[in-house]
Formats: sequence, C-alpha cells, structure tokens
Amino acid sequence: MTGAAGAAGTAPARTGERGDPPPASRRTPRTPRTPRARRAATLLAALLATGLALSGCAADGTAPTTSDGHRAPLVPGGGKGPAGTAAPDGASPHPEGEQRGPSHAPDHLSTFALDVDTASYGYARRTLAEGRLPAPATVRPEEFVNSFRPDYPRPADDGFSVTLDGARGDADGWSLVRVGLATRGTDPRGPRPPAALTFVVDVSGSMREPGRLDLVKRSLRLLVGELRDDDAVALVTFSAEAETRLPMTRVGEARERIGDLVDSLEIGASTNVEAGVRTGYDVAAEGHREGATNRVVLLSDALANTGETGAEAILARIDEERRTHGITLFGVGVGSDYGDDLMERLADKGDGHTTYVSTDEQARKVFVDQLPAQVELRARDAKAQVAFERATVEKFRLIGYENREVADEDFRDDRVDGGEIGAGHTVTALYAVKTRPGASGRVATATVRWLDPESRQPRERSGTVETGALTAGIWGPGHDSLQVTAVAAYFADALRGGDLPGAPGLATLAERADAIAARSGSAVVRELAEAVRQAARLRAPESAGEGGTGEGELRSGDPYA
Repeated sequence: MTGAAGAAGTAPARTGERGDPPPASRRTPRTPRTPRARRAATLLAALLATGLALSGCAADGTAPTTSDGHRAPLVPGGGKGPAGTAAPDGASPHPEGEQRGPSHAPDHLSTFALDVDTASYGYARRTLAEGRLPAPATVRPEEFVNSFRPDYPRPADDGFSVTLDGARGDADGWSLVRVGLATRGTDPRGPRPPAALTFVVDVSGSMREPGRLDLVKRSLRLLVGELRDDDAVALVTFSAEAETRLPMTRVGEARERIGDLVDSLEIGASTNVEAGVRTGYDVAAEGHREGATNRVVLLSDALANTGETGAEAILARIDEERRTHGITLFGVGVGSDYGDDLMERLADKGDGHTTYVSTDEQARKVFVDQLPAQVELRARDAKAQVAFERATVEKFRLIGYENREVADEDFRDDRVDGGEIGAGHTVTALYAVKTRPGASGRVATATVRWLDPESRQPRERSGTVETGALTAGIWGPGHDSLQVTAVAAYFADALRGGDLPGAPGLATLAERADAIAARSGSAVVRELAEAVRQAARLRAPESAGEGGTGEGELRSGDPYA
C-alpha cells in the first residue's frame, strides 16, 4: 500500500549507514537499559512474593554517509549539538534546565529500545471476545501497532531499512509521523544457522482449562514438524517442581521421540514459574551450541503461585545467560487468565519478546509461519532515536513504548541493552506531532543503532521526514497502511483511557478498519475492526460515538499479517 509520504508526493527518505567499533572501555557487561529494567526486579519481586508465586552521528563524531554519497545531517545526541554543529568538548547535548518531558519540543530527542512484542494485543482480543474490557495496565500501544506488519522496504543486507511517513491529523496543528523499521527476511528453505531451542512448558493445574495445555501440545507438534534435522530441542516441564524431560537433542535423531514426549504431557499441581525458568536456563546452558541460535521458549499462562520469591536471583540468572551465551527468551502466553506483566518482564530481561495465542490459527502463525523463519537474528541490542527539529516541531508524543525508554545519552552506549530483532521483522513507532504554524522543512530524523549478531560491531542507519509529507489528511485515499497503524494506536490509547489529539471515537475507528479490510481483503484488519466494535459495545453509550478531543514476513494474501 502507498504510504502517506508517497501520496503527498514527497521524496522517499534517504538512508545512511556507518559502523564504528566500540571503545575497549565499553566492551563490558551491559547495564540495565531503561527505567523499566530498573523497576523490573522490584515489581517482579512483588509479584513473586505473592507466590512467584524482552542520520545520527557515529560514536567517533563523524556523520554517516547516505545512500547517495552525501553526508547525513548531524543528529543532536551522542555528543553533538543541534542543527549539525558539534557541541563543545564535554558539553551535554541537553543544557541544564532543559525540559525532558515526552511531549515538549525543547527535549527534541526520543530514544527507545526496539520491541516486537505482540502479546498485549492478542490478550486484549481474547478478553474483549469474552465480554470484558482489558485492564488498562495490560494495554501497551506499541504491541497493538506491531501486531500489523506494513510492507516497508526490506534492506539488501542484514541491517535495517528506515522509512518515515506521516499525514495530517484531525486536531488543529497535529499530525501523525510513523517511523518504520524492517529487516531482511529469509528463505524458509535456504541456509540459516541451526537453532537450539529449550521448551519450558507449564503443566500446572491452571493449565487444565480447555485450550491451554492442549493448545500448547498442538503448537509444539506443529513446530517439531517444521524444524530441520540439524536443529536441536530440549524439553522442561514445571508445575510444583521442574523436570527435564529431554536434554538438548538433535531433531534428526529423535523427531518422533520428541513428538511422543509432547503428546504425553499431563497436568500437575501448582505453578512454580521460578523452578521452570531456572531449570530451563540450566538445560539451555548445558546444551548451548556455538554458532546456533540459542533460545528458551516459555509456554505458560504465567499465573505463578508458588516457588522462590527471590526475584533478583531469577532475573540475574536470565541476564547472565543472555550475556554469557547469548540465550534469549521467547514467551508464549495462553489462557483466558494470563499473567501478562510477569511474562513480559521475564522476556524483557532475557532480550526476547512475547506473543499470545488462543486459537490453532494463531498457534500456526507463530510456530509455523514465524518462529522457524525468525530463528536467524538480524540485530542485537537495537535502539532507535528520533530527533525532532525545534524550528519545525512544537510538541510530540510517542504513542506507547513507555517501558522501553532509553536515556537519550545512552543511545550510543553499547553497554546499554536494546532489543533483539530477527529475520523478517518490522518495528513501528507512531508519534503525534504538533508542528509550528507556517513551519516548513525537516520534521524529524530517525536513527536506528544495533550490533551485528556475529561481529558485535555497531551499525547505524537513518531516515528523515519533511513537512510536505504531512499535508494530506490521515483518512484520505491512498493511506491504508498508515491508517491501520493509526487505528491500532488510537484503539490501544482509548482502552487505557488516553487522550491522543484528534482521536476518533471507537465506533468511527471500527468503520475505518472495516473500510480498509474491504479494500485490502485483510483478515487481520477485519479482526481489528471486530475488536474495536466489541470495545465500543462494552463502553456504550458514552464511548461508542465520536470522542477523542484530547491531546516478518508477510503472509500471502494478507498485506498486514
């Protein structure tokens, strides 16, 4: 679909790249990346105690070169001043007294770790289908937005493409600006590094609900059929205690035996997530394979009610294995009651991501269409920084990503943790931006920085967006891709009681999604429309009408799946 920038007739964003080896002083264990990471142990300890119960400047000060051979403009941050001028030696890019709130242009930088989680949207859909509004605390707008995969250009190499577009919103002076990142996909039948997957399966009493353990077993059966002979799997189960059912074993040697073990899984007693995670990482470390993608896959409703209450020890172990062996955590949530916060925080600490499945169709999408292809990593510790032009932008708001915030000055500190991104992934960040009256020219420059998965050398790539991209209205023709992103973001913000400028009411959002689905034939957009309608009915009559006055690889046949 044509993006808003293209519809407005603006030139496509230019991209530039530069790699620079980190100073020796930075080749040390990484520090927690965000306030979320700093809060993780404290909040998780509380959870467990109830029962324990994922054109900037290079670091050397030079500007990266764009694809047309010119020097990219210098981006404030990383030791640089505004408008392409170098800050005095030792000067902070944020002068004393400068405000740093998320919606004010004086702090013109927005920095966050990349996130490909989608569990929040999946669980919200399940909750709405059962006639309940999701708890606002479980609604993370970035996970709603990233549940849809725009057809961004894909890079030819193992880095990122950077695409910026936007359109005028319905509130005076406000627009939407979208930052889209994408990695190169992979041929499902082509060469890739082998996978070493440790499955940690919840068989506790809470998994007895129809659609929980049975769905997990069917999902694992599907995945075993997709794995290659040189891949390896291990199996750990947990209820009151954890049990290693299979050490790391090559699939080609034991495909049928693995399937039989999965079929034999039975329900146990209480839920000791701590024991499952700890044993899973023990098994993953013992079976670690050099040159392979080593990952722990946790399948659970995350409703912990027994076990060790020392959250610090659990999180420290996950962090240690991530740093020492590169073992990441993929959390798959199931069940009508689901410990969303616990699963997300475990995956965050393990540099992984989360998803949620409640149907066989969703399980097939995750375990057949996505996971085997995404075994190959494209980027480690990926972060994005968006620099808004002070002369053009009065205010801006990043929609979501609150738990992914990174200090602006840590963008190029490679000790600070970022997100792990696999093959064929897309990452979208949507901003509400208020431009200054009559302003023209550049609106923002977005830069993504990551470590090459093999060499661990840092790389960067940038793109820009101009005011000309924001002249057409968001709901006009030719903007379907951006409209899907906007509907998802507005929907999430409404569910958590937000006040985005120019936000349509839920009934209007459902109509917008229906129209896109009719034009594109997208099943996932039809599902989005139905979820919005369900929310409108549950919030009727006051929220069903107009409101909002406040501020991977694509699946064949569906442009947004």
